[in-house]
Formats: sequence, structure tokens, C-alpha cells
Amino acid sequence: MAVVLLVATSVAVVTGLLKLRSDTSPESFLPHNDPSLSSLEDAARSFGGDPIIVLVESSEPLQLLGTDQLPKMLALEGELVRLPNVATVYGPATVLNQIAASAQNLLATLAGRRDVLAAQAEQQARSQGASEQKAAAARDDAVAAFDQRYGALLVQGLPAGLPTLHNPNFVTRVIFDQAGAPRPQWALVVPKPNAVAILVRPRETLDQTGTERLVSAVRSTVDHAGLTTTRTTVTGVPAVTAALGNRIRLEIPLLGALAVVLIAVCYLLVPWIRPRRYRLVPLVTTLCATALVLAAFGWLSRPLSLGVIAFLPILVGIASDYPAYLTQPGPRRQVIVAAFASSTAFASLAISPLPFVRDLGLALAGGLLVALGLGLVVGRRLVRMASISSASPVAAHLADLSERPRVPVWKRISILAAVVTVASLGWFALPHVEIEAQPDRLASGLSALDDVSYAQQTLGGSGEVQLVMRGPDVLAPDALAWMKRTEDQLVLQYGNQLKAVLSPSSLFSFLGASPTPQEVAAGTQLLPSYLTNSVVRGDRQRATMIFLLKLQDLHDQKLLFDSVRSVIPPPPHEFDIDLVGLPVVAARGYQLLVELPYLPSLVGIFSAGLVLLIGLRRRSDALRAVFAAGLATGWGLGAVWVLGMSVTPLTLALGSLTTATACEFTVMLSSGLSGRRLQLHRTVLAAAMAAALGYAALAASRLEMVREFGLLMAGSVGLSFVAARLVVVLIPWSHTRAHDQIFSSWPLATEMKKVEV
Repeated sequence: MAVVLLVATSVAVVTGLLKLRSDTSPESFLPHNDPSLSSLEDAARSFGGDPIIVLVESSEPLQLLGTDQLPKMLALEGELVRLPNVATVYGPATVLNQIAASAQNLLATLAGRRDVLAAQAEQQARSQGASEQKAAAARDDAVAAFDQRYGALLVQGLPAGLPTLHNPNFVTRVIFDQAGAPRPQWALVVPKPNAVAILVRPRETLDQTGTERLVSAVRSTVDHAGLTTTRTTVTGVPAVTAALGNRIRLEIPLLGALAVVLIAVCYLLVPWIRPRRYRLVPLVTTLCATALVLAAFGWLSRPLSLGVIAFLPILVGIASDYPAYLTQPGPRRQVIVAAFASSTAFASLAISPLPFVRDLGLALAGGLLVALGLGLVVGRRLVRMASISSASPVAAHLADLSERPRVPVWKRISILAAVVTVASLGWFALPHVEIEAQPDRLASGLSALDDVSYAQQTLGGSGEVQLVMRGPDVLAPDALAWMKRTEDQLVLQYGNQLKAVLSPSSLFSFLGASPTPQEVAAGTQLLPSYLTNSVVRGDRQRATMIFLLKLQDLHDQKLLFDSVRSVIPPPPHEFDIDLVGLPVVAARGYQLLVELPYLPSLVGIFSAGLVLLIGLRRRSDALRAVFAAGLATGWGLGAVWVLGMSVTPLTLALGSLTTATACEFTVMLSSGLSGRRLQLHRTVLAAAMAAALGYAALAASRLEMVREFGLLMAGSVGLSFVAARLVVVLIPWSHTRAHDQIFSSWPLATEMKKVEV
């Protein structure tokens, strides 16, 4: 029966692992259920998601718009729009082709209408008995009236010649002004005379895997287009997302393997754990727990976010502590309570507004409890076989502290005053610690960011911000007039920060300042749907004004958006507006983060202390554990402030993770000393080294944020161990029968006695 259960579990775990998928889409870094994200999703459903930008450059001006290159570019844009999960493609060749087709239709319509009017006038004159000369005169009069009204349009088109892609004059007159610069309405697809850009907008429901496949397909299609170029850059938010996802999939097994090796070496080299063949049992147990947690993610169809990069090494390092404790003779009660307290501290990260931080906390909490359960099963069998070599040099060095003379009271008070002062300075420095506000830090270390910076210099921005208008008819004259007035005002006040790209008012500018509904209807028929659909939804209930924004500090970005909202004039009756885009949502996430940045840490310390107060026999151990957590966290914050470091969304978890280790070390050191179980004290030292190595493995990541997080947390483990040792040595405890009687009256205490050895 046991064999069948083991095989079934193994199959379930392997199947769950095969179901795993990663998610580094922007939504995994942004607050769920926030109105700004809902508005972004609505805009994506209407006009497509953030575009993949293909920037193509040539050595000579106008080379890419020449008669030999435009057909190839038109074919490229056609292939791109046929790729799976593409909502629309916006490029110069299709723009020109659509304008040429509309111009040809217009000319054909005008010529046909002219012929019809001439024929009708001549026929009417003949029916009235006019002579040939009078019939011809009537024909000429009708044509003259028509030419007087519409001839200007034909004359304006004559210098450009026939509207076709094979006519260089037509291309030049449409795209460039008299000075040879790209016209403002086409600056997004032709930013410079020697550069063109193609925007590939994905469908709004595209997941991480689909994004990576689409970016790869776009690169391959562009490479085989046959264009004569000096440089081709494929960038945009989806390209960065794809690069980040690829890096995560590569680093998860590498960082996890490195953590396993470092921790295994730590346990193998620890000389005081006997017998040697059981030294890797805690590590193996934790690896099984890790596999179970990851398999659960797969079965639940929960994608793995950036927090999973940190999850594997941390869990292997920290969760292996508890199976190590359980393989040693000693009280199991303290181990279980400490594990639940640490799990509670991890779970406090679930109140973070950022999904990938929440995933980290919940995964660590669940993984630690699974590791505890497996450790209870395995440890019960091995506890009688584990032994300690008390004759080793390290054992001699780590003599039982309970047998040493007590530190004089005045020394204890002096040392405590010093360490509390340092920790207090760290806590007081909390408001002055800078929170990282650069949005590109999440992907810092990837070459994709270099492409973003390069494209930003050429296009004038890399982030897309949209002012979306909703109402019964966004092409109503009053709505168009409002959009024109708003666009002019935003360009006037924020032209150095927001670059106007495309809007309904710019597309319909040829109708004049105050077009009538009939003129708007005629203009809509005249303009290609390819162009109008890029800014006006088919049902005419959504319109968007697109601006480009350069990457900047999220704090400054938030101030910019607040200012923009304050100057936007009220929309017409029955219409409403919304400022949407990934930069807008990122600024909103930053706002939520800085409002209560260390709330998860404070909640973690409080909740872990509450679990210890309820679960431990000695309340003094719980209070000392919380005190040690406060000291270690304060020291860590002080170090961050002194070194001038900024904290990232990951390192904001410092308090919760430090609380977990500080409480664990304090409880176990107190347990070891009170029962003269020196082996448990030494196991705590081994556990601290293993946890620090698990964090340190993250330093091998190519992602700057993950590297910084790993090194900072490895240092926090050292601070936690030092704080625990100081608290245990300097603050004595009391253990009285009255205290036991009070505690034994707690309902949970009765249950805890059942699991104590």
C-alpha cells in the first residue's frame, strides 16, 4: 500500500511540474482589481495591447520608402498581421497603401461623378428639344460648376502624380512636409527620414507563453523580409516581458541547483552532526517539499512570477532547518511552533499590493509547512540514530553556554542598550530609506532594456499612455472638438514629457475646426478603416488619444499624471474619460507601495509573535524572539540607509523574512540551552549557515534586483543569528510552576503537549 501511495504521489508531482508555466507579464507586477488595471484591460480589448515595436533603419534617407523597399515592407506588414494572436499591425507601407487606395477611389469617384453630371445635363437639354450646341453648352456648364467645387482637390494631387506606392513623389508628399521632416501624424511610423517603425499590437488575452512565441515570430518574420537595413530593433513591453520570461526559466533550475549544492556542502562539512549518512536528510526532505509546492502551482494553474526565482533558494535554505532540528533529540513542540511562526511571517507578504511579492510569501509559507510535515515523518525515524561528536574542535569551541558564568548585570544592560540604540536608529531611518522607483529595475541586466533605450531616443518615448474617451458617439462634433482642444492643451503644457502620436482629432483634421455630422460621416468613409480603427472602435463608443512617454522615476511619473488629470477639461455631457496605460498602472502600484511600505514587515513580526505566545510553554521565549526580530530588522534597515541603498519591492520583504529566521533561531537556541542540548544549539548554527547560503545563491542571477535581494537577505540571516544569540545570552528567562499552570489552561497548550516528545 505504501509503495502504491508513493508511486501515485510521484506521478502527481511530475504531472504538476509539467503543468507549470511562468508569468512575467506586466500584470504580475501590478495590483490586481485596481481600477487603473481594469481601464487598461478595457483599452486593450478595444485597440489591442501594448505594441511590439519593430524599428528599421537604413544608411540613406528615404531608402526604406523607395520603390524597391516599400513592396517588401508591405509584404512584411501583411505577414505580421497574419501571425497568431495579433490584433492589428500599424506600419508605413500599409498606411501609404491605404491612403493611395482611398485617393484613387476618391479620384475615381470624382471623375465618375463629373461624367454623370455632364451626361445628365446633356440628356436633360436634349429632352427639352435643345440643339446640339445648346446641349453641349449645358454639359460644359455642369462640368464647370463641378470643377469649381472639387477641382482644387484634383489640382492638389496633380504635382504628386498617380497615388501609388510606385510613385516616389506621392510617397514623399504624403509622409514628409516641405522641410523634409516627417509630418506629425506619421511620426510614429516614420520617426526619421532614414528610419521606419512597425507597431504589432497583440490581443488583450495573450499570456506569457503566447507573448514569447509572438515576439519570436515577429523577429523571425522581420529577419526574412529581405529589407536593406543597417539596424533592426525589436522592442516594446512585450519584448521585455518575453526576455524576462526566458531569463526566469533559465535561472530557476540554475539558481535552485546552486542553492542545493551550497547547502549540501554546508551540511556535509559540519563536523558535529553524526552519523554522516544522515546529514543530507534535511535537504532531501526539503527538496521533496519544494517539488510538492511547485506541483501544486501547476495543478492549480497558477503561473510562476518573478518571486519564484527567489522562492527556490530561499525555501531550500530555510525550510531545511526544521527537518534538521527534527532529526536531533529534543523537544518537537518548539520546532513546530517556530515553524508555524515563520510560516505566518512569510504569509504576511500576502497583503502586499504586488502579485509577485504575494506569490513569494504564500509559496514560502506553504513550502515551509510541507517541509515541516515531511520532517516530522522522517525525523521520528531518525532521531534515535542521530548522534553528536562532542570531541570535535568545533564542539569544544561551542561549549554549553548554560554552564558558563552569567554575564554581569551591568554588562548585559550596557550591551543591550547599545544594540537597541543601533536598531532604533535603523527603525527611525525607515522614512528616509528610498524606495526604488525606476520601472526598468525589474529587468535590469537584460539586453532588452538596451533596445528600449535606443528605441526611446529615436521615437521620443517607449511607454504608451492613452487618453480614452467613452460615450454614445465619440465622433460627434462636440466630442471631436473636445479631443482637439485637449490634445492642443496637453502638447502645449507637457510637450517635453508627452509626445502626441495619434488621435481622432489629428486624423480628421482635414475636415476643419468645426465639422458637421455629415462631414464627419463623409470623412469616415473617405479615411481607410485601417487608420480609423487604430483610434476609434468600430461601434464608435471608444476613442483613444495616444501619447509616448519616456521611462522615468515612478514618483515623477505619478506627479505628471496627476497634473495631466487636473488640466484636462471636462468632457461633453454623457462622455467620460480615463488616462490608461502601463506607465499609469505602474505609477498607481508605486503609490500603493509607498503608502504603507513596511506594513507586511510589521504584520509579520506581530503575527509571528502572537503564534509564539500562544504555542510556546514559556512566554518569555516568545517575547525574546520578537525582540530579536526587531533588533535584526532594525540593524538591516540601518545598514541599508548607511550604505545609501534603495529598497526594491522584493527587499521590502526584509522584515517578514528576517522575522522568520530571527524567531526560529531564538526559539531553538533557547530550547537548546534550557535543556543542555548542545547538539541542537549547533544544529541552529548549521541551519543559519544553510539559510544564508540559500539566499547567497541568488547572487548568481543576471537580474540586478534578484542579486541585490539575495545578498541583502544573506546578510539578514547573519544579523538574525547574532540577534538571537545576544538575546538568549543577555536576557535570562524564568520557568516557574505557576507559569506552567497558567499556560496549561490554554486550549492550544493541551493539543501541543500531544506532539511533544
